[in-house]
Amino acid sequence: MRPSGCFLAVFLLFSLSSSLLPSSDALTDSQAAMITRRQLLSLKENSDLPDNYEYEVDVDIKFANQRLRRAYIALQAWKKAMYSDPFNTTGNWVGADVCSYTGVFCSQALDDPKVMVVAGVDLNHADIAGYLPAELGLLTDVALFHLNSNRFCGIVPKSLSKLQLMHEFDISNNRFVGPFPTVVLSWSGLKYLDIRYNDFEGELPPELFVKDLDAIFLNNNRFKSVIPETIGKSMASVVSFANNNFSGCIPRSIGNMSNLNEIIFLNNGLGGCFPEELGQLGQVTVFDASSNSFLGTLPKSLSSLQKVEQLDISHNKLIGFVPEGVCKLPSLQNFTFSDNYFSREAKACLPSPGGRTVLDDKSNCLPNRPNQKSPKACFPVISHPVDCSKANGGCHSGPSTPTQTPSKPTTPTPSQPTPSPSNPHSHPPKSSHPPPKAPAPPSPKEEPTPSSPPLPRVPVSPKGPKPSPQPVTEPPKPKSSPPPVPKPSKPTPPRPSKPTTPTPSPPALTTPPKPSPVPTPNPQAPAPEGPGDHDQGGIPRERIRSPLPPKPEQSPLCNIILDFELPLFTLPLDD
Repeated sequence: MRPSGCFLAVFLLFSLSSSLLPSSDALTDSQAAMITRRQLLSLKENSDLPDNYEYEVDVDIKFANQRLRRAYIALQAWKKAMYSDPFNTTGNWVGADVCSYTGVFCSQALDDPKVMVVAGVDLNHADIAGYLPAELGLLTDVALFHLNSNRFCGIVPKSLSKLQLMHEFDISNNRFVGPFPTVVLSWSGLKYLDIRYNDFEGELPPELFVKDLDAIFLNNNRFKSVIPETIGKSMASVVSFANNNFSGCIPRSIGNMSNLNEIIFLNNGLGGCFPEELGQLGQVTVFDASSNSFLGTLPKSLSSLQKVEQLDISHNKLIGFVPEGVCKLPSLQNFTFSDNYFSREAKACLPSPGGRTVLDDKSNCLPNRPNQKSPKACFPVISHPVDCSKANGGCHSGPSTPTQTPSKPTTPTPSQPTPSPSNPHSHPPKSSHPPPKAPAPPSPKEEPTPSSPPLPRVPVSPKGPKPSPQPVTEPPKPKSSPPPVPKPSKPTPPRPSKPTTPTPSPPALTTPPKPSPVPTPNPQAPAPEGPGDHDQGGIPRERIRSPLPPKPEQSPLCNIILDFELPLFTLPLDD
């Protein structure tokens, strides 16, 4: 009886410990909130790291150089911030030889070839739950940072701005929260940014599109912003806004994006007319603006997209004629214009089973065509056409706040200034990569996995916990370490001062409430691929044709709940 009782006790203890933070399972809201809360409690002031922090840590181990000592401090602090490691990825993160740690790669320092430094971290698909500690700011030689498909929560600490050699930053498919991580704006050499499938929110900084980035993946977050006019300055080849809450119109400056190959606006709250400048995107192969609220007719300039292969404008409020020039584009493979209000289409746009191009014209207002809207549904839209030739092109990004002047007091008083309340910024949503065919809005669309820029050398072969389809690449070796780029500061508009008078004060100023766009429901999309799907020579493969793996199970939102009383339990760290 005694052995059976001991066995029962051990079994119950094991069951209890496994239920606290299950391996490879989604985090509960309370677990995610606790991880976030622990991160916030551990962060220094402003989530930054003091310059002399490394000297405050007592490490009784000898290292080959001071940079490896700093890397050891950072990696050990990170290991303590991990609460679940189901594949024991960090099991060998012990001792002074940090270059032998799984997922850690060393190389010669750019400023001194005789010194070995930690140049990259790749923990893709490790399914680790935890947060990013401020000590990661000590990894100043890191150029590659891959955390694709884990369960990291919390914010991206400000201390990461010290990683001035950053070339590829991929934290996609995690549970990061907060505003856009502005630390990325301080990395002068950054080429690849992938923060999709998280819970970032708020506005996009206009400075993002001024950076020399090749790939920008923002999709499947909760951004609420307009698309900045600075997008026209971007040199990126791939940009994805899919599945967010972007609003407003597509800026006319988009025509200046000479390197653009793929752009995805899928499933946002964008509206207005398509700008004629879209016809200037001569290198575009994928254009997806489906599941938005675009109005008006198709611009004639679309027939200039000679290289477009995938064109999806379905699920909008477009009217008028679908021209032959678009349906017969030389490279076109898939043209989906279903679920609009088109009333006429060229003969070349009629779907045919053996045609070279897959065409979808369902759910429009086309006479003598099957599966169309009823006349009752078509009339309200077709009878009120939008004039796209006007200045705003049917775009309503939100009214600006008028400047109001208080009424003059009846008794003599000093002259009163006229306060001007600042204009509110409207917020846009997000977008993702579409599949070659996207006939219906409810079904989420796959997004192509872009290629990362070529990297100079890989010092050590990856030791990932789980075989990953993406090879680990290393950023190109710059001739000299780039100087730190100051983080752009957001100017604060002056607040109107209230005049002081001995007589009754003038009527209080009233500022119209900030307009908030109506968010569109985000269809669940597949999980992103890692950034390593490209040729060794750095030539991007055909992105839209690379199949994506099945979407991993998404976790609930990683909420920052500072005042939430959490259940008392501990999280075991998997050995």
